[in-house]
Amino acid sequence: MGRLAGKNAIVTGAAGGIGLETTILMLREGASVLMTDITAPGLEKALAKVNEVVPTHDGRVETRLVDVSKEAEVEAAVAHLDAWGGVDVMFNNAGIMHPRDGDAEECPEAIWDLTMSINVKGVWYGSKHAVKSLRKHKKTKGSIINTASMVALVGAATPQLAYTASKGAVLALTRELAIVHAREGFRFNSLCPAPLNTPLLQDWLGDDKAKRFRREVHFPTGRFGEAIEQAHAVVFLASDESSFVNAADFVVDGGLTKAYVTPEGPATEAPKNLGH
Repeated sequence: MGRLAGKNAIVTGAAGGIGLETTILMLREGASVLMTDITAPGLEKALAKVNEVVPTHDGRVETRLVDVSKEAEVEAAVAHLDAWGGVDVMFNNAGIMHPRDGDAEECPEAIWDLTMSINVKGVWYGSKHAVKSLRKHKKTKGSIINTASMVALVGAATPQLAYTASKGAVLALTRELAIVHAREGFRFNSLCPAPLNTPLLQDWLGDDKAKRFRREVHFPTGRFGEAIEQAHAVVFLASDESSFVNAADFVVDGGLTKAYVTPEGPATEAPKNLGH
């Protein structure tokens, strides 16, 4: 029996990075997964990769186009799981880090609003409709995992103010919902990744070596995290193993937020992602 056997999960932002790696691990652990993202080609490619890496699985896997900033689309995605027996795990993972984000003077209002619509409203909508589904199907336990970031815990002199503020909002929203729904058995936790070797960040850093080093030097391990390292944490939070983990800012950062002077020498070896 897998650690998530019999559980139905929705993963937003499932076309790549943490979402794709989480989908693969969830399927390996026996869950059924609805992969959602905003682009059809991205989802098709991701589904092909999932079926290549996990050719046989007990649970089902399907895809659905969802813009998480539109409540009706999130609601419809959750309703899609009614036929499966209702949602058990909601991973509100979709988010953006816009290249035009910056400090208070640089960030345009339109980018601020777009970031909040996706990164905060999307989490609100996913959480809201997950709770409604859990109640509708008379579930006595459920796990909602919301992707925040370690930038919501520490300051950075390389500002992306809208992104940072949005992730701080995710921490507060998640914490509140965790307490509100604790007696119903519905757990809410925030995943706080460090900067990762994902397309989202690496495309943003590009070939700028100075920009890259300014971040890498803060890692005790000497390297960025990998998406699969976050996905393992999500599987734990989704499983019944974490039954007493609630309202946590679940930090998976290689020690970055606890570091002052970091070690010298070669970086540690990173695990291989399964979806890339």
